[in-house]
Amino acid sequence: MSRTINCVLLGKEAEGLDYLPYPGDLGQRVYANVSKEAWQKWLGHQTMLINEYRLTPIEPEARKLLETEMEKFFFGEGSAAPKEFIPPTS
Repeated sequence: MSRTINCVLLGKEAEGLDYLPYPGDLGQRVYANVSKEAWQKWLGHQTMLINEYRLTPIEPEARKLLETEMEKFFFGEGSAAPKEFIPPTS
């Protein structure tokens, strides 16, 4: 049976994550407050950040940047795309 949480990003009750998506305190906060739908939105945004900034997620500096952006995305002012980013056309 799935968990229901009050999603901090969507601002409504939604299906919660099945597992802790990230280690540490941030992972606990995400698990407790972020829905599956919102997590999918983050994964898309994170992929864009990795591609646009040409990050290598195994590098500590890249992981720290992504962690900071995740914190902003869910619990802060939001994580913006780089100024140079051009969204793909449909």
